[in-house]
Amino acid sequence: MSKFGELIDVNIPVLLDFFTEWNDESTAMHAVLRDVAAALGDKAKVIKIDVDKNKDLAEALRIKGLPTLIIYKEGEMKWRHSGQQDANTLIGLIQEYV
Repeated sequence: MSKFGELIDVNIPVLLDFFTEWNDESTAMHAVLRDVAAALGDKAKVIKIDVDKNKDLAEALRIKGLPTLIIYKEGEMKWRHSGQQDANTLIGLIQEYV
């Protein structure tokens, strides 16, 4: 969990994607997230977290639906959504915190 704190306690927005490989909506988001990361470059981070490999973290954050997308900045949760989103919506949301 201390590594998680280091991931989110940065000056740029961090988009976390909680997913599993067996969830179709989760895997459909992979291409969207690549587009978001490419569009934002070094202005933000996009991090994918497999809930099957990070059960304690998923439980601590009460991740229920997949995918769950969360934006953090400077260690504070700014936005959270369960379900798919399109790249333009995510880019717009993240740019609010750049």
